[in-house]
Amino acid sequence: MHRIMFAALAGLLAATSSAGAQYLGNYSANRYDQSSTANPYGAGNPYDANSINNRYGQYGSPYSNRSVNNPYATDAPKLYDGDGNYRGRLSSNLYDPDSVSNPYGRYGNRFSPDSIKNRFGAGNPHSPNSPTNPYEEGLRIQGDDDD
Repeated sequence: MHRIMFAALAGLLAATSSAGAQYLGNYSANRYDQSSTANPYGAGNPYDANSINNRYGQYGSPYSNRSVNNPYATDAPKLYDGDGNYRGRLSSNLYDPDSVSNPYGRYGNRFSPDSIKNRFGAGNPHSPNSPTNPYEEGLRIQGDDDD
């Protein structure tokens, strides 16, 4: 019994430990959730320094290596579902193998079960973790905090 509890605790700590990571909000279509990047008054505020919608910030600028809008970024924010599973990088880089924009990669291919672009897999609009579900929380966005 102690082994099971220890293994569960160790797994929980490994999944939730985010040393060096900064929470940027949830990649979601929910316009009413404060944590959603679709909410212009919440995490999607274009004036928030850490918003992916701020085109002058490090996570929204077309020139920053950490930006979702830089087509050459290699250090874009990471996506995680509610269970802590990695769902790729929120990036417009077509060549990054972890990018959700890479049509041939695991997280951007519309036929991959791990892709948010697969409406029958991770991108199912009825799933609470799906960024296309307008009533749920979507995917957690985490950026590196090396400042």
